[in-house]
Amino acid sequence: MAVQEWVLHVDLDQFIAAVEVARRPELRGKPVVVGGTGDPAERAVVATASYEAREFGIQSGMPLRTAAKRCPDAIFLATDAPAYQEVSDRVMATLREFPVVVEVLGWDEAFLGAAIDDPEALAADIRRVVAEETGLSCSVGIGDNKLRAKLATGFAKPAGIYRLVQENWWDVMAEKPTDALWGIGTKTTKKLAEAGYHTVLELAGADPADLAVRFGPKLGPWYRILAGGIGDTEVTATPYVARSRSRETTFQQNLTDPDAMAAEVATLAKRVSQDVAEEGRPAARVAVKVRFAPFLTHTHSVTLPAPTADPAEIEKAALTVLGMFDLGRPVRLLGVRAEFLSTAERSASP
Repeated sequence: MAVQEWVLHVDLDQFIAAVEVARRPELRGKPVVVGGTGDPAERAVVATASYEAREFGIQSGMPLRTAAKRCPDAIFLATDAPAYQEVSDRVMATLREFPVVVEVLGWDEAFLGAAIDDPEALAADIRRVVAEETGLSCSVGIGDNKLRAKLATGFAKPAGIYRLVQENWWDVMAEKPTDALWGIGTKTTKKLAEAGYHTVLELAGADPADLAVRFGPKLGPWYRILAGGIGDTEVTATPYVARSRSRETTFQQNLTDPDAMAAEVATLAKRVSQDVAEEGRPAARVAVKVRFAPFLTHTHSVTLPAPTADPAEIEKAALTVLGMFDLGRPVRLLGVRAEFLSTAERSASP
């Protein structure tokens, strides 16, 4: 093949669980669940689970108690964010040793931009070197844009390589449900199905005007673009910048008093304000997450009149958002999130 521009998506397999197994080799091959303090009797959720644990139906975001019921023999471990960050930094440093542009997406994934003639050979080298340098396994998706590379990784997992480009897009994706697309979740999939769009091919053939009416003038037509496999091709080495800062608390006993809920939200808002100040960027939106018992989660948000790092304004906004909820039910978790302006929004600001 002639040299051309490729986008590779590198995704570390079962990253958090893999880090824990690397630290405790005796756990290899066993069902490992990481989350909270590692005590399934406490209220917390699964951060990640090893493939052996996933065979029992254990998934990220699931209550630890549920995970324990599904797999009583699972080994539960507390989360250790500093350890995961240290390993992630080593992996990203390893990727930067290749002749590629590295765009970090988080602890366990990155886009790579490469001008090469054999992307599969590069992907194989990446998998080998990451394993040698860190002991971790990764999967690599190859695409002609970020969307296709990201989706290709799903077909590559675990520990594989897969190419998804314009030439094979329809063969692979046409009959997939719409939630197979990166950026379309469960709720949107349901709404699309109600509108008559069940597959990627059906969504790609949708009338943009109909989608605009149903989902908004920007979001609706964008779904059709996604279904065509069209995406961004630029990979940038700009350092990863957090889109938001959040804090949340899971209560071991449900909260039933709205005043107590407001006090907790105010406390969380103060902690988030400190994070915003340390970030050095003002918050543009404030969101509140409420998880009602037994496990029903809702989120509401407001856009601030002007971006700010003022703790009083962030707390006021959080309490305003809390007032959008019906707090007549017991609450098991509260969270506050401050969202920063996106790059596009910052560029558009006067």
